[in-house]
Amino acid sequence: MPKDSTALLLVPTGIGAAIGGYAGDAIPVAKLISQVVGTLITHPNVLNGAGLYWPMDNTLYVEGYALDQFAKGNWHLQSVNSNRVGLLLDKGIEPDLLLRHLQVAEASRATLGLDLSDYLVTDEPLEITLQTSASGASWGNITNPSSLLRGADKLINLAQAQAIAVVTRFLEEPPESIVLQNYRQGCGVDPLSGAEAVISHLIVQRFGIPAAHAPALNPLPLSQDISPKAAAEEIGYTFLPSVLVGLSRAPRYITKYQSNSISSDDVDYVITPASACGGSALISLASKGVTIIAVEENHTQMRVFPESLGIKAIRVKSYLEAVGVIVSKDCGISLESLRPNISRLEGL
Repeated sequence: MPKDSTALLLVPTGIGAAIGGYAGDAIPVAKLISQVVGTLITHPNVLNGAGLYWPMDNTLYVEGYALDQFAKGNWHLQSVNSNRVGLLLDKGIEPDLLLRHLQVAEASRATLGLDLSDYLVTDEPLEITLQTSASGASWGNITNPSSLLRGADKLINLAQAQAIAVVTRFLEEPPESIVLQNYRQGCGVDPLSGAEAVISHLIVQRFGIPAAHAPALNPLPLSQDISPKAAAEEIGYTFLPSVLVGLSRAPRYITKYQSNSISSDDVDYVITPASACGGSALISLASKGVTIIAVEENHTQMRVFPESLGIKAIRVKSYLEAVGVIVSKDCGISLESLRPNISRLEGL
C-alpha cells in the first residue's frame, strides 16, 4: 500500500475538543494516522501527554504559530536527528516545585539521552492570567512577556539552545471549581491550554525556533471520579517529559526551501474536527486544494464548519473513517465506489 503522502492532523487547543482536548488523548489518533502516511505533521497539543509520550519516527512536532507560517508557504520544515533543548523556568515557581522540574530535566538526560543546555530562570515572574470566552474556549495573557523573551534569547545565544521548553507557574483552580471538575470528568475545556499557546507563540514568532510549554502545578487532591481522558494529568506533578521529548526531535523552521525539507505544497491531507475549521493553517491549505477531512464526532466548543467558510471538505464520522479516506485515495480507489449506491454517469 502506498505510504508516501503527507498529512496534517489539527486539534486546536483551548476549545474543548472531545478528542485532543485533554493531556495526550489524541496520541492514539496520531499513532493510527502515522501508519498510513509517509509523514504526519501535528502540534504539541496532540502529542503532549504530561508524563506520557509515544515516539513516532515519521511524525513532526510543530508549534501552532509555526504551523500557520508553514501552511502559508513562509516557512518549511527540516527534520533533524536531535535538538539541543533549553529549559526556561518562570521565576514565579516556588523553590521546591522548581527543583522538582530540574530533576525531571536531569532524568530526561539520564534515562532518555536527551541533549539539554543549562537552564535559565526568568529575571521576573511571568504572571500568567487565564480567561474564558462565552463559548467556553480558553486563552490567557502574560504580564511580563519581555522577561520570557529575554530568557529565551539568552538560552539561544549563550547556551546554543535550538529549541525552548518553557515551564511557567499557573495558579491552580480550587478543587471545588466547576471548570476543574468538568475537565477532570472529561466534559470540559482545559483552562490552561489557551494561555500555553500564547507563551509558545511569542517565542516561535520572535526567534523562529521550536518551543513548547509545560505548566508548573501542585498535584491535585486524589479523586476516584476521574475520566480516563484526563487521567494523564493525575499521575504526577509535571507535564515536562512529553514536551522535552517532542522538542528533542522537532523539525527546524527554515525560510528557504531545500531538497530535504517539507513545504506546504507537499501536504496531501488535513484532518480536523468538523466544527473547528476557522484556523489560519487550515484555511491556507484549503485554498491550495489540499484534501480536507472533517471529523464530526470530535465535538468542540466552536461552531465553525467548513461549509460556512466555503471550504470543500470530506465529512466523516470518526478518525477511523478518516483513515479509510486516506487509504482509499492513496490507493486510487473512488470513495463513491465503496458506498452501496453509485450515481450514474451523466453526459456533459
